[in-house]
Amino acid sequence: MKAMMLTGIRQMEMKDIPEPVLLNKNDVKIRMSVVGICGSDIHYYTQGQIGSQVVKYPFAVGHEGGGVVVEVGPGVKRVKPGDAIAIEPAMPCWSCDQCLAGRHHTCRKLKFLGCPGQAEGCLMEYIVMPEESCFPLEKPLNTDHGSISEPLAIGGYAVKKSGGVKGKKIGILGYGPIGMSVMLAAKAEGAESFFITDKIDARLAIAGKEGNAFTANPVKENAVDKILRKEALGLDIVFECCGQQEALDQAIEILKPGGRLVVVGIPEFDNWIVNVEKTRRKEISLQFIRRQVDCVEAALSLMQSGTIEIENMITHRFPFSKTKEAFDLVEGYSDGVMKAMIDF
Repeated sequence: MKAMMLTGIRQMEMKDIPEPVLLNKNDVKIRMSVVGICGSDIHYYTQGQIGSQVVKYPFAVGHEGGGVVVEVGPGVKRVKPGDAIAIEPAMPCWSCDQCLAGRHHTCRKLKFLGCPGQAEGCLMEYIVMPEESCFPLEKPLNTDHGSISEPLAIGGYAVKKSGGVKGKKIGILGYGPIGMSVMLAAKAEGAESFFITDKIDARLAIAGKEGNAFTANPVKENAVDKILRKEALGLDIVFECCGQQEALDQAIEILKPGGRLVVVGIPEFDNWIVNVEKTRRKEISLQFIRRQVDCVEAALSLMQSGTIEIENMITHRFPFSKTKEAFDLVEGYSDGVMKAMIDF
């Protein structure tokens, strides 16, 4: 079968590799239909690592997937051949202290699609996943929804960990797919208003389509002053969704005393710097987010009911053979890209 694999920094090649086979009774073989490109995939493409997770070439990334079941092991009951499914990329052990505590997203033995040292990604024609990672897609959902359920679940989890957004004034700094997922999830939970920043005007325009959003471009204007002129007392909750130190600094400025800062973005540096004076005097609560736990079904349900629509998120599509072009587009934030999808 064909697999698109990283072969060096900003290098990618289509390779022939053996087709995977079922090894366990709860295994599910999936023919990939679509894969969304995530910011973490771009980190591996341009940096060759995220923190201690270093790529050994060749390696396939990709973890936002939707596909069709082609074969199942004898113990599988959740899905059957022919089913369109969403793919949860995490494969926990279900037996360590973290799993038993309901924190299987921080499993001690976690394997995650497209994560170096854990599992090859889904930028290949077929993959095998455990039954627990497979979620059937009920009409009107399709495999695009299956792929988007992964970032949307992260947005939903971030909102859940924020302590509640209903009736709250929400800041989202960095309006890429994760920032948008946070907004969609928070809107579904009844947030009052949104204050969105991003360096790309096309993304701010998408935010404006999604509801009651006040936007600012920090490259072109003083985003902090603009937001505080609009909301002088500050915001209740701010989600940092771009992994930038300047965004963290801005979040602290626009939060009201007693506010909550939720850090979702993945930085390319090792240490955040937090202003002690302002965070202490404001008594700001700080919450870091690690992927998600038990939010995939909720994300699918919100899309199935029409509460969340994703048509504004998917902006570009590429055939499997042009995956590198898609990665270059996303890396360069070109052509107003929000989410680029790879079609098989």
